[in-house]
Amino acid sequence: MEVIAIQKSALDGMKNELKALLELTESTTRKYTPIFKGEQWLDNQEVCLMMNITKRTLQTYKDKGLLPYSKLNRKNYYKRSDVQALLEAGQPYNTNDNGFIDQ
Repeated sequence: MEVIAIQKSALDGMKNELKALLELTESTTRKYTPIFKGEQWLDNQEVCLMMNITKRTLQTYKDKGLLPYSKLNRKNYYKRSDVQALLEAGQPYNTNDNGFIDQ
């Protein structure tokens, strides 16, 4: 077993830095929790499966502003309620057998 000795002041400094990091993490978590609380978020694949559409059709919905989304770490997420609202309103485009959009 290896034993490493450090000065008490260095140990106290590391404890204080870890405590500050923990407080920062907790405050950030509290700040963003209300955004996600009570709402289920879906990724591209889940939306395509739920709506029975292709990724290209999903991109068209995004481009035309028909389906709001949020981006986190270069990945898109959609509120389930927004997807459900679009489904209930009727999909604005239908895809043909080849997966292309019929307009």
